[in-house]
Amino acid sequence: MTIITPHNTHSALAIECLRAGRHVVCEKPMAITTDECDAMITEAAKGNLVLSAYHNRHWDGCIMNAVEKIRSGAIGEVVRIEAHMGRWGKPGETWRSSRSISGGILYDWGAHLLEYSLQIIDDDIVEVCGFARTGFWAGRSAWKDDTNEDEAFAVVRFAGGAWLTLSMSSIDSNPKRGMLEITGTKGSFVFGGGPWELTTSDGDGTVVRKGDDPPGEGWRYYKNVADHLTKDEALIITADWARRPIHILDLAGRSARQGAALKAKYV
Repeated sequence: MTIITPHNTHSALAIECLRAGRHVVCEKPMAITTDECDAMITEAAKGNLVLSAYHNRHWDGCIMNAVEKIRSGAIGEVVRIEAHMGRWGKPGETWRSSRSISGGILYDWGAHLLEYSLQIIDDDIVEVCGFARTGFWAGRSAWKDDTNEDEAFAVVRFAGGAWLTLSMSSIDSNPKRGMLEITGTKGSFVFGGGPWELTTSDGDGTVVRKGDDPPGEGWRYYKNVADHLTKDEALIITADWARRPIHILDLAGRSARQGAALKAKYV
């Protein structure tokens, strides 16, 4: 069963389908809260059923290329990732601009950027600190007080010492280049929205290389699901994997409201 509905309906619909004995592929983001994800995972385990989220962008050319180069040691040890998207403009009038329905400004493209980032920093999440600014667009938007945040920002600390920042903004008059900038001990790698750029430094100076991303292979998502069901191949986008971005987003939102960093829960 495939669920392609507004974000705040994913968990209830998935659980209903799982209770009916159906395998479930849910559109990303898997759900809005960690508790919703955990309830879905528990229900799938009861029936020994497949539960996955449609992270087809796991196979985007930009992230496959980045992972290959970074794992080869091109920028040394990864220290931080800065994930960002921004523009200046009033949110649209569809449900994606409603905070209660969509989850908030971080939940659409932010889920993709986190899934990219977690392929690069494969480590336990320790804590998340979130920040949010609301009120600029709300009075002029269709959703009024329920409008997505004007801007939201999250900082994720990992057990090994690396960290990740995620920023999404509708009040950014000077958006940063690319979607991800990964900084390592020997260089940096920027990708998204144009040619990738690899900058390395050593005692002889700085070298900059640029290139185009290879084609994406999003078709591999459903092939992997099919091969898992029919050939017992390992499932790549497991429910536990799809939960990780949601846990970050959930903690970021709660942290912003509470004004304090929050510890991660078994990730």
